[in-house]
Amino acid sequence: METKPVITCLKTLLIIYSFVFWITGVILLAVGVWGKLTLGTYISLIAENSTNAPYVLIGTGTTIIVFGLFGCFATCRGSPWMLKLYAMFLSLVFLAELVAGISGFVFRHEIKDTFLRTYTEAIQNYNKNDERSHAVDNVQESLSCCGIQSYTNWSTSPYFFKHGIPTSCCMNSSDCNTQDLRNMTVAATKVNQK
Repeated sequence: METKPVITCLKTLLIIYSFVFWITGVILLAVGVWGKLTLGTYISLIAENSTNAPYVLIGTGTTIIVFGLFGCFATCRGSPWMLKLYAMFLSLVFLAELVAGISGFVFRHEIKDTFLRTYTEAIQNYNKNDERSHAVDNVQESLSCCGIQSYTNWSTSPYFFKHGIPTSCCMNSSDCNTQDLRNMTVAATKVNQK
């Protein structure tokens, strides 16, 4: 008779855990959709070809939602084979998260170097018309920055010799003109410094 409250408590805890697991799936799905819809231009700076990261998040989120619901259902039914299958899935998810976390930590410098290299290439190949140029403009406007370390990074870009610093660097677009942006000394007072 005393095991009944323990089993009820364990069932309740497993249902709560499955629900939290389901919520994380919803969050991953939402981040994947948000990434696909709004971060496309930023992602184009990181990878030459379009990256699959948003699709991976959408797929992972959907899978976690399905298995979270399965876990709630298995717990409510109390089916041993369903609970074993759910436990196996949770173990696989834990191992995948552990591998992803360790990989991110180990390769953090390579990720940073890759971003700096591709961002430098995007500035050197900037033409104001292609997708990577639009991504550079978006980064500079949304982060109120200019160049990689500062606006002086633009002085080596072929775009600078023809057109000056891009207008996306301007602190105030109404106070920025092409003539000012071609002169580094004048541009220093018109563009974002960081």
